[in-house]
Amino acid sequence: MANTLFYQEIKGVQVPVIFEEDKSLPTVAMKIVFTDAGSIKDNDKIGISKLSFRLLNEGTKKLGTTKFATLFDEKAIKFSAYSGFETAGIEFSCLKEFLNDATKLAVQLLQDPNYSQATVEKLKLITGSQIAKREDDFDHVADAALKKEIFKNTPLEHDAIGTKKSIEQIKLEDVKEFLAKNMTLSNSVVVIGGDLTKEEAVACAKSILENLDIGVKKTKDEFFEPKSSGKEVIIKKETQQSYIYFGSKANIKATDKDMYKARVAGFILGSSGFGSRLMEIIRVKNGLAYSAYARFNLSKTNSYFSGHLQTKPENEAKAKELVKKTIEEFVKNGATQKELDGAKNFILGSEPLRNETLSQRISRSFNEFYLGQEIGFYKGELESIKNITLQELNEFVKNHTEITELTFAIVTK
Repeated sequence: MANTLFYQEIKGVQVPVIFEEDKSLPTVAMKIVFTDAGSIKDNDKIGISKLSFRLLNEGTKKLGTTKFATLFDEKAIKFSAYSGFETAGIEFSCLKEFLNDATKLAVQLLQDPNYSQATVEKLKLITGSQIAKREDDFDHVADAALKKEIFKNTPLEHDAIGTKKSIEQIKLEDVKEFLAKNMTLSNSVVVIGGDLTKEEAVACAKSILENLDIGVKKTKDEFFEPKSSGKEVIIKKETQQSYIYFGSKANIKATDKDMYKARVAGFILGSSGFGSRLMEIIRVKNGLAYSAYARFNLSKTNSYFSGHLQTKPENEAKAKELVKKTIEEFVKNGATQKELDGAKNFILGSEPLRNETLSQRISRSFNEFYLGQEIGFYKGELESIKNITLQELNEFVKNHTEITELTFAIVTK
């Protein structure tokens, strides 16, 4: 059964519900997505979103982490809470026979989160350890430095996990306040599917969502423009490799009608692995790196072009110049017919693999809804990719000279 979108009234709020009935397996998967609750809402408390939603993985205050987790494990129910940049949420999957048990446990969690000082201190300790570990992950260090430069003075300049200082300053009351303000009905989208009827899906959603406050509906979406400074940010570390990250503006949004052209162009230039233009120049012809990658990053709140590679320190300057030259030539001259045919064959041929599982299908439907598209929008996008001509693609590429204005962040010896 195809995914459907309908609205369910709960406490006077029309909550969007994305539903797919799938009886191929006796299982159910459900997400409650809070569409404006990710690290975009951290404000001056960097890391508060991730830490707050982590607390929802720590069980109830009455039972504690271990006893509550045991109740899930006994019925093979998989549960997690998560936080991204834009959205956050809770999700679970289980056998159909244990749906009522999973629903009741989710209700208990929302009614009695493990709000305790001990839990918050535990999460702060774990987060602090992860922050320290990331300092030795030079890919992460370079990527974070790039975002800090091109997204200066926006929420994207900060690492969503927080800093040692920001995490240390978070208090139990901050966590309570963040979840109360952002985990609300007005901010909710239900995504549910599996071996259940629409009526059963509604009953499950209502049981859980009735425990949320109404909240305030977001009035408008923020969009954060990256800056192409052309700068080089150099970070010195004890390393045997140079970690080269690069990025620029991308004057296209995820909601633009030409978005599918960016998908094809990015695939040809740098996101397709072997066979991509960057991989061919950097690795195959010059042997400077094991891999080289680049893509358009398009989301609701930001759009930018970025890529990365690793090379020996003595090859750093040459690799950087080849990246610049390859992208400039791609923008100037466009793709070849062979490259376009290869991109079409791969994107269209691999489509069934992106549509195999229930989780993949309902997640895709949520993304379509979240971007203001109709459910099933991707089918039209695939048709556009199938029919795009080389002239149309290259006109698009040549109009995006902004991706040649690269900013570099390099971790090197």
